[in-house]
Amino acid sequence: MAMIKHIKKIKGNHLFVRKGDMVVVLAGNDRGKKGKVLKVFPERNRVVIEGVGFMKRHTKPNTKVPQGGIIEKERTINASNVMVIDPKTGKPTRIGYRMLNIEGRDVHVRFSKRSGETLTG
Repeated sequence: MAMIKHIKKIKGNHLFVRKGDMVVVLAGNDRGKKGKVLKVFPERNRVVIEGVGFMKRHTKPNTKVPQGGIIEKERTINASNVMVIDPKTGKPTRIGYRMLNIEGRDVHVRFSKRSGETLTG
C-alpha cells in the first residue's frame, strides 16, 4: 500500500528568494555554503540551491542511465534556512521592497537592507 504524502499548501505564500539569487545557508549540514538558487517552491516554502544539500539516489539501469548506480542530486531545503547575499558587501542581508519611478512608471523593486543597493531579478 502506497503512502500519500500530504503537502500543506499555503495560498499566496510569498518568498523573499527568487530564482538566480546568490544565497548563503544559515542552518543544517551545509551551513555557510554559498550557491545560486535553481528552483523555488513557494507553496512548500522550499528552494533548491546549486551545490548544496545533496542526496543519493540508487537507480537501476534504464534508458536514461544505462549503467545504473548511485546518482547524487540537489534536494530542497527550507527557505527560512537561507539568506540572500548583498551584491555590494558579499555578506548576508535582509530584503526590502520599494517603489521606483522609472520612465514615468512605478516599479516594485527589491533592495538590500544592508547596503541599500537594488537587487536585480
